[in-house]
Parts: sequence; C-alpha cells; structure tokens
Amino acid sequence: MFDYNISLAGWGILLLSGFFIGLSKTGIPGIGMLAIAMTALAIPARISTGVILPMLILGDLFAVVYYRKNACWRYLAKPIPWAICGIILGYLALGKLNDQQLGSIIGFIVIVMITFNETDILHRYNIPEKWWFASGIGLCAGFTTMIANAAGPIMIIYLLAMKLPKKEFIGTSAWYFFLINWFKVPFSMNLGLINSHSLLLNLEIAPAVIIGAITGIYLIKAIPQKAFEAIVKFLTVIAAIKLVIG
Repeated sequence: MFDYNISLAGWGILLLSGFFIGLSKTGIPGIGMLAIAMTALAIPARISTGVILPMLILGDLFAVVYYRKNACWRYLAKPIPWAICGIILGYLALGKLNDQQLGSIIGFIVIVMITFNETDILHRYNIPEKWWFASGIGLCAGFTTMIANAAGPIMIIYLLAMKLPKKEFIGTSAWYFFLINWFKVPFSMNLGLINSHSLLLNLEIAPAVIIGAITGIYLIKAIPQKAFEAIVKFLTVIAAIKLVIG
C-alpha cells in the first residue's frame, strides 16, 4: 500500500484530521481548518491539498443527505457563480503565489469581517444585502479553496451575516461546498494532486471521516443556537489567526 512514507504518528494525525473534517461538515463548522493544518503536518503541503479534497467531499455527502431540507438556496445562488470564477483564477495562479502571504491576507480579511459582524456594522449599513458582498465573498472563497482548501472561514462570515439558524447554516454550507468541491476535482486531477495513490490513502482515512460526520449529527442536536454561533465564531477567529501567522 502506497503510504507516502507516513509514520505511525502521521497516521494518527491523518485519522484525527479525517474525524475533524466529518465533524465540521455535520456539526461544528470551523474545525475543518484545524484538520487541514494537521494534514499538512503528516504529509507535504502540496500533496495534502489533493488528499483533503476527497475527504471534504465525503463529509459533504453526509451533510447534504442529512440536511437536504435545510439549505437556503437564495443564499447560495449569489456567491456560487463568483466562486466558480475564483476557482478558475486559483487554478491559474496555483504555484505562482506565496502561500504565507496569501494566508495572511485571507486571515486579515476574515478578522476584519467578523469584527464588523460582531459590532453590527454589516447590518447597520445593510451590507449583506448588497450584490457586491455575496459576489466578493464568492470570488474570494473560490480562489482560496482552490489554492489551499481554506474557504471555510470566509463562507462562515457570509453565513453568520445572514443570521441563519444552526440547521439552515449547516445545510446551506453543506450544499455550497458539495457543489464547489466537486467542481474543483478536474482541476486537482489535472494538476496531479488527486491520483491513484492519493485515493488509496483516502480509502484508509474514510472511516474516520464517516465517524466524524455521524458524531456531528448527534452533537449539533445538543448545542443551543447561541452556543453554536459562539463556537463557530471562536473557531473562525482561531483559523484566521493561524492563516495570518502561518
């Protein structure tokens, strides 16, 4: 079995990452960024991008099936076309950008946006209803998800601004990433990031993703709306800080 020369500790990290990815898709959005950072510790960063994508799609599948009645499509229609444009731009720019500089910019934007959300500036000026808000979010999310699978914090800002209940939040997020992640597959295959070796590795990590997704379904039922929002905001800030400092 091709294993990228992964150590025993590395396998433990990958399985825990898979669990966190499943958990983030059905229960606690935001924890997925931790999984992405952990995966890059176990295998080279560039390779990890192709390994993570099928894991994300598997988690997305569980989420869209379970929350299929909770998606708010009117909030998806606005950013998705722009996200597709962002993915294409990210594909063209892949390998030409400094990941640390890009991460710092994204992290700074997320911190500013969550600050605006918490101080109610976004709603005071009716910004979430502006056409450029959804389009800007979509473009930025598409670009960053192609470059580094790092669109989670950006979309969380968008969904928080829409003030969605927790099930609608997760359902809308699930369908967004399910569609966008599948759109990314041909680009990742063309770049060699997804291949027969990476898919074999995915098969071994898949049980952890499934267990995480099932855990998230039950966990979210026990978390009150305010606690859910607080957890999501906290994890988003942590992810943004991680992007800034590298």
